[in-house]
Amino acid sequence: MTQKTIIIKASLDARQAAFFVQTAGKYESDIRVAIDDKKINAKSIMGTIALGMQEGQSAMIIAEGADEEAAVQDLASVLA
Repeated sequence: MTQKTIIIKASLDARQAAFFVQTAGKYESDIRVAIDDKKINAKSIMGTIALGMQEGQSAMIIAEGADEEAAVQDLASVLA
């Protein structure tokens, strides 16, 4: 399992959330994003929108699978 905590640089609107989910979809690993006590599947557009990622929030990206390190680094670059 690979995980990384980042500070979100900008709030996600629907278009940015879709890009985030598309990026997550490139990877085979199981990828989750956690903010406070909420954890969602990064490959779910509804989950990503429901998480309501806002600028300045701390988020943890967690991946488990064959390409977990690349997935975490790529998604962290999208958010931070």
